[in-house]
Amino acid sequence: MSPKILALIPAYNEANLIAEVITKTRQHLPVLVVDDGSRDETAAKAEAAGATVLRQNPNQGKGAALRRGFSYALENGYDAVLTLDADGQHDPAEAVKFIESFVETGADLIIGHRNFDQMPIVRRISNTFGTALFSWATGTSILDNQSGYRLLSRRMIETLLEGLEAGFEFEMEQIVVCMERGYQLGWVPIRTIYAGETSHIRPLHHVWNFVRVSLQTRKRLKRTVQ
Repeated sequence: MSPKILALIPAYNEANLIAEVITKTRQHLPVLVVDDGSRDETAAKAEAAGATVLRQNPNQGKGAALRRGFSYALENGYDAVLTLDADGQHDPAEAVKFIESFVETGADLIIGHRNFDQMPIVRRISNTFGTALFSWATGTSILDNQSGYRLLSRRMIETLLEGLEAGFEFEMEQIVVCMERGYQLGWVPIRTIYAGETSHIRPLHHVWNFVRVSLQTRKRLKRTVQ
């Protein structure tokens, strides 16, 4: 039997782009949108485009939005969840790559890795540095630790719901948990799309948290090996 997979899109003030993302994604999978306290028409446009919408107020961060969606997936019997962003930086047509990889390998966490050379210079530097730091922290080659385009198995989701990271660091936490539990980590190449989208990341706050989580990761995985 084919696995039952849900596409999960966390969204914050993405009314301009979300309908198109949902329409294209629904060609492959049912779509759940978690509206993270948006002040625009994100939720209404998502519903009009055919997505199931959950609202959380006030804004609680991407990690909290993902957890809300993961809980919904478990409650409704899904075997896996494909997460992608609402801002158009992920090509919904590439959902097929993740589905095929999951069917073929059964990997618990499959991450879409981008070509950093095709990014704007500031993002290229931050992603290259971040990936190098996190590779050092994990002791293995991490191709893209911040990509939000990824597929997670049901047991991966069940384990993650016990975690603590609530913001953007939750995507790093996923990799750490996968390695701690001895789950299979997989990668698929994806397009690198940037068209002037507004980032919701606070640079200094995010860098500090990134370094903090990387150092914690180093300690956690050392204990796992021992």
